[in-house]
Amino acid sequence: MERHGNEDTGPGGGVRRAFIGSFTSAGGHGITAATVDGATGALTPTGATDAVADPSFLALRPDGAVLYAVSETERGAVAAFGTDGPAPRLIGAPEPVRGSAPTHLAYTAGHVVAAHYGSGSVSAQPVRPDGAPGPVTGLVRHRGSGPDHDRQAAPHAHQVLPAPDGRHLLTVDLGTDSVRVCVLDPVAGTLTVRRETALRPGSGPRHLAFHPSGGHAYVLSELAPTLTACRWDDRTGTLEPVAEVPVRPAGATGPGYPSALAVSPDGRFVWAAVRGDDTIAVLQLDGAGERPRLVAAVPCGGRWPRDLVADPSGRRLYVANERSGDVTWFDVDPATGIPSRAGAVPAPAASCVVLA
Repeated sequence: MERHGNEDTGPGGGVRRAFIGSFTSAGGHGITAATVDGATGALTPTGATDAVADPSFLALRPDGAVLYAVSETERGAVAAFGTDGPAPRLIGAPEPVRGSAPTHLAYTAGHVVAAHYGSGSVSAQPVRPDGAPGPVTGLVRHRGSGPDHDRQAAPHAHQVLPAPDGRHLLTVDLGTDSVRVCVLDPVAGTLTVRRETALRPGSGPRHLAFHPSGGHAYVLSELAPTLTACRWDDRTGTLEPVAEVPVRPAGATGPGYPSALAVSPDGRFVWAAVRGDDTIAVLQLDGAGERPRLVAAVPCGGRWPRDLVADPSGRRLYVANERSGDVTWFDVDPATGIPSRAGAVPAPAASCVVLA
């Protein structure tokens, strides 16, 4: 089913777009397309599709013509959508990932790679000429567990992300307290684990983001809740933790579960969404990028911020608030990195935001 609204044009007739993923099982619309006002950052929905169940995470092909979505279900799948209309348009049929509850995906080297939280595995699927994913050609099953018996009894792959060098893939596993470094054979489509970096036991790493220089990465842990700064060597594919800092202010009470992070394009700040606290943590980086320091925590504009993304300029942040059912945008102070709420749009069971 598709829903349509009015489509706005930007300067020169071009249209800036955003796409919002959501949980259809919790009343979400599926994938909603929106225009982005270049002057204010405001989102205006143009259409939505619920062609796949629970499209909780999205990723664009680099040319922006195809949008990929996980179907975070027990029999997980990946689907492709055309982005040329007011509502996303399903391309072909969703393709099974041979794993359960995929939570994250990325496009790289002509393949879609996905991390499966339920089965603790990572898959690779070649992309057909029309943009649709083909059958799985590469599958890695994580092994191990962690000290939290409720959350870490088994592997839980939560993210798979291409490194800036284009040769390595990093898979973040909440269940094993580790990040694996893999390589994807672009011809055969196979995945091979080359290294595994251990993080603090019980920290529960969830998501990772790279510094724009490519020499450092930051791992956000859900169970700790902390941010770990790491050195990244693209020649050897080595990830080395160097510092771990909190993402909640001293004296914070009650549970807090970090979910997503973004690094500013100028490499000066890291922003992290924290569920429970319902805040955006602002961390300032030193010149080397190795010593994050928490400088502020501001309200996220809703409840249970599941995703956070910065626009390419770093002037705005967008937060998908799952339980309040909205996407909130913020203007960022360029001197301090502190965001201030600028607006919001309803988005039931929102789980992800991507910007075209």
